[in-house]
Amino acid sequence: MSDAPLLKDSYGPEVPTRIAEWIATAYPSFDQRAFLDSALDGYADLELMNRSRQIAFALAEHLPSDPNDAIDILQRSLPSPAEAASWQGMQAFTLMPYGMFVAAHGLDCFEASMQLQYDITKMFTSEFSIRAFLSADPDRTMGRLQEWVNDPSDHVRRLVSEGTRPRLPWASRLPMFQADPTPVIELLEYLKDDPSDYVRRSVANNLNDIAKDNPQRTLDVAAAWYSAASTDERRTLVRHGLRTLIKQGSPEALAILGYAHSDAIEIGQVIFEPDRPSIGDTIRISAEIVNTSSEAVRVLVDLAVNFVKASGASTSKVFKGGELELAPGARQAIRKSISLRQHTTRKHYPGTHMVQALVNGISVEIGAFELRPASD
Repeated sequence: MSDAPLLKDSYGPEVPTRIAEWIATAYPSFDQRAFLDSALDGYADLELMNRSRQIAFALAEHLPSDPNDAIDILQRSLPSPAEAASWQGMQAFTLMPYGMFVAAHGLDCFEASMQLQYDITKMFTSEFSIRAFLSADPDRTMGRLQEWVNDPSDHVRRLVSEGTRPRLPWASRLPMFQADPTPVIELLEYLKDDPSDYVRRSVANNLNDIAKDNPQRTLDVAAAWYSAASTDERRTLVRHGLRTLIKQGSPEALAILGYAHSDAIEIGQVIFEPDRPSIGDTIRISAEIVNTSSEAVRVLVDLAVNFVKASGASTSKVFKGGELELAPGARQAIRKSISLRQHTTRKHYPGTHMVQALVNGISVEIGAFELRPASD
């Protein structure tokens, strides 16, 4: 059993205690003791997100019932940027309940809520709370995000992209953008060459989200961005934004990046070492890639292993291989070591495991290995 600390352990009773102290400076009549009694009721049994949510409920219970007044107090209670600059680890997550409160109670206080989220995101993030406003008041919220694409703060510019991701992890989805990502893409156009890598990575993640619901639209955007790219930063962004389609072996996505299908690419010698591994071992797979043409080719190779399940069926998992630039007639091996230990996310069972090489998106059978039960 792992002795690693749980994420929630970094979000202990000191979090609502710190919030109570902040609020009391802006709202002297705030009943800190009553607030903490509410916030910490059953706290030990809650995971991180539910701990934050319970703190937000306690804020609603002990702040003024008028949301304008409550949001004003939260605004005035925010720590200074100098204090936030010294935070380490999970300390910035102390502001998460503020975002949860404004998402639940601030929809009718648009301007005050936007200002609070703007200031929060410079110290933490408002990517979760802004989604409530995108759903309830999309026109005004998108208009405000349009203004923020030119904000001096890279945290605010990142919020424009991260907050509009259709499939943001830990957050509810945005079905209107899953159905039609056009408004989001219009914002991303302004941010695709942002000077901050922090912002560009968010743009790539947003594009990758869009690809899961609108693959052709993503391909069209990626092709336009890549063909006009004059910097490595733009090319890296597009590549990262296409990662789901690349993992699926999309020939169109791979062609955008210069990895076009070619019948001249062949598989040479394949080695499984050992060829009869046991559960708990590591298997090393080597596959030789051969360019039989008279022209240089670019090759992207991944390996797919069909892991046997308890039922006897199999499920494929793709492992990143490598990228090759092969001269005419050249050959080069791709090598990959794969752990066959039991994992929390992947349990191994004995049986024949088929392996494919994904060569510029085309699946090629390269052999199999026999996985034996764990050695005693």
